[in-house]
Amino acid sequence: MRTIRRLIYREQLTAVGFVTLGFLALFFFFDFVDELSDVGKYGAMGYQLTHALLYVVLLVPSHLYELLPITLLIGTIFVMARFAQSSEYTILRTSGLGPWRALRTLLSLGAAFVVLTFAVGDYIAPLTDRTAQLLKARYQGRITIGQTGAWLKERQQDHSYAVNVASLTSSGDMQNLRIFEFDAANTLLSVTQAGSARFAAGAWELATVQRTRYRTQDQQASIERQHLANERWPTGITYEMVTTALLKPDRMRTIDLFQYIQHLNANQQSAQRFEIEFWRKVFYPLSCLVMVVLALPFAYLHFRQGGIAGYVFGGVMAGISFFLLNNVFGYVGNLQNWQPWLTAAAPGLIYSMVSLAAFGWLVLRR
Repeated sequence: MRTIRRLIYREQLTAVGFVTLGFLALFFFFDFVDELSDVGKYGAMGYQLTHALLYVVLLVPSHLYELLPITLLIGTIFVMARFAQSSEYTILRTSGLGPWRALRTLLSLGAAFVVLTFAVGDYIAPLTDRTAQLLKARYQGRITIGQTGAWLKERQQDHSYAVNVASLTSSGDMQNLRIFEFDAANTLLSVTQAGSARFAAGAWELATVQRTRYRTQDQQASIERQHLANERWPTGITYEMVTTALLKPDRMRTIDLFQYIQHLNANQQSAQRFEIEFWRKVFYPLSCLVMVVLALPFAYLHFRQGGIAGYVFGGVMAGISFFLLNNVFGYVGNLQNWQPWLTAAAPGLIYSMVSLAAFGWLVLRR
């Protein structure tokens, strides 16, 4: 059986590798064409062709994370269908490769891809994606999500703070901050504006600070303004939380998403969107197991000469439909306020039932 497993794994890894390279090359081309419109717009020392190439290369791990379950499905379907067409799988069956043993063999490889997908999505992709965004900000100016910037909230004892960060520079500093302070009755106490700020341990180092305090005593209101060159503001809002608000949450590590969700819940903010992304990060690598189960029945089909292309195309469509269904459930679940874990798990559960039904009908019954 070791020889059979080695044969299957070698063929699968080769096919999955070629499919993955093909899709990555396609995404690389599209991303590079999209970046060409920004080349040369920011002066002679601005965003150049080499910067665009480096930016697109840094996006490759993010695409790899999204593509691995799909390319695993397509590559495995191609190998299983080719084995069936050439009658190699019939020989393997007569050599002792029964349905359950074949399933265990494929699930072992699927488990390896689960680990690979998790490692790429939780360690490599967040680092390279953040580096890509900071690289672009270095030559194009700054990272922002529009004119309003990012809003965050924090509760400290009996006071609460609403924080607005307009943008993030390539060096990791914040620009154009506004900090609104409220008491327990949600009365505005002060507004602090800062031109820039740096992250420090348990605090922000504010620069060019202007504070406006609002006081009410004996039914008389007063306003006090204060200008400071520097100030230290104690806060639990970290660099990861700010970048989450400015960048895409699906590019974060799982632990960072979990901590950000805890921060939102502690400050009575809606965390539905981020909870869905958290559970998607948990369940998405497990879809590799679903894909290999879905591909196994193709080894038990009878192919005519040249008919393999249609089944491979069906595998491509199945992979694309899984990717689309995963995104659709995320948007709908956020709008309809569904349970986050169920929203994230639903596409995998649907495809698991389809996989088991195909396995039971084509493999066990026929």
